[in-house]
Amino acid sequence: MKMRLPLALIANVRLLNSGFRIRHSIHNGVTKTALLSSHNICSRAERKWIKPAGFDTGVKTYNSLTKQKEPLVLAQERIATWYSCGPTVYDHAHLGHACSYVRFDILQRILSRIFEINVIHVMVITDIDDKIIQRSLEQNISPTVLARMHEEEFKRDMQALRVLPPAVYMRVTDNIPQIVAFIERIIGNGHAYVTSQGSQDKRDPRDFALWKAFKPHEPHWESPWGQGRPGWHIECSTIASSVFGSQLDIHSGGIDLAFPHHENEIAQSEAYHQCEQWGNYFLHSGHLHLKGSVEKMSKSLKNYVTIKDFLKSYTANEFRLFCLLTRYRSAIDYSDASMNEARSTLSTISAFCHNVQAYMQGHLQCQPIEEGILWERLSATQSSIRKALADDFDTPKAVDAIMSLIHHGNCQLQPATKVDGPRSPAVFGAMLSYVREIMGVFGVDLLDRKEVHDSSGVLNNVVEELVHFRIKVRKFALSVEDQAPQDPQTGSEIQKRHPQPDRVPLLKACDALRNNLAPLGVYIKDRGTNSTWEITRGETRKN
Repeated sequence: MKMRLPLALIANVRLLNSGFRIRHSIHNGVTKTALLSSHNICSRAERKWIKPAGFDTGVKTYNSLTKQKEPLVLAQERIATWYSCGPTVYDHAHLGHACSYVRFDILQRILSRIFEINVIHVMVITDIDDKIIQRSLEQNISPTVLARMHEEEFKRDMQALRVLPPAVYMRVTDNIPQIVAFIERIIGNGHAYVTSQGSQDKRDPRDFALWKAFKPHEPHWESPWGQGRPGWHIECSTIASSVFGSQLDIHSGGIDLAFPHHENEIAQSEAYHQCEQWGNYFLHSGHLHLKGSVEKMSKSLKNYVTIKDFLKSYTANEFRLFCLLTRYRSAIDYSDASMNEARSTLSTISAFCHNVQAYMQGHLQCQPIEEGILWERLSATQSSIRKALADDFDTPKAVDAIMSLIHHGNCQLQPATKVDGPRSPAVFGAMLSYVREIMGVFGVDLLDRKEVHDSSGVLNNVVEELVHFRIKVRKFALSVEDQAPQDPQTGSEIQKRHPQPDRVPLLKACDALRNNLAPLGVYIKDRGTNSTWEITRGETRKN
């Protein structure tokens, strides 16, 4: 008969031949939790980081293992293996989660689109956990049902934020046999042991649980050590290893996971593989804070905003701009002011694209363009952005370069009533294409491609006809009196001419129509006697 031990299996990290040591205990087997030390994350005081051999991407990234920027070298040419810690699905995802996932989505897009790296991304879904069990008891539903509900909600939230899905999501509960086998090998390698009293008889206070013993009314699985469930850290080591083997290029997560979670992952994985270095680069995103608070946004502090609620007030594009305006590993303050800055930046970019189109179509008349200067600016911008992104994915510097290019373009897109000389639509077309392209790399869709109803084409045609009719009415209303009034003293004509008095109401009606359509997402911009228009969906336009 199989003996069922009431307590947990503990990793003996003192025996790891990698020399890496855990500085705390993460779990008790019964009811007590050991104290945690404040030892810093992933700092291998006992041995140095080994620079990988392989393909140099030309990118330098901040590596939490060394606490400095390192050349990003991949084991295989133009292929990056990337594992990320996904959500623990016991509640709604909030903006703190969204910030981390969007930031790493931007990094992966940059690697793929700018540096031509094929990123193979695997994300774990933690669907069994103390919090899931506790919440399921509170709501009187099964842990499996609770986890599936929030897993699907998380995926919908990520889709709404335009976060590219990983190559595969991996659930913990789908990998229990692999986890058990992983633990067995760690034991076989001499790096783990079974206790009879859990925390009370650990061989070292820094040891931590790999397998939690069965408790009444909790989900459990069979194992050589009795019924139970996995410890927190073992899931990631097992799943990452099952896909990528003994070497992982990149591991990512929020900075709060760096210690103890990632540190313990490293210990387990190197004990399992008997290797000197399992993960080559650990990337961590900074916390999102509410403006004026030193605390991160979190469920436990009840200071969070759900993604669903956030998207009622702002768009996915605006949130991406918000994330792009700070370095991915920096803390970021969330407030109405910071979101308005992101909205204003996006509006400036959108307005520039619209004005360029108007110029290229001949609706916007300008004085001759200094074309050579703009070609030089475009080339310099492309070079500086690539350089910024190769320097630890410096998106704030890249956005600054884009805004500088737009500023120089706008300086030459000034409307003029009389135009002499050639036009230069080609250079503006090149600028427009590049701005759209680089924003697309970041996941910001300036073309606003969304699933819209089939009636959208009809709406565009209706607006087109409406604007053309309004243009004709405005031209009629703006036509001046046939004979300009004369100065009674000199007899000469007064230079300033006014619309005929009976046509002023028509002009006011045209202005009212323009102003009333703007809140509905139809933006009309008058350019002399001509007009241009655009429809935006959910985003504020800036003229």
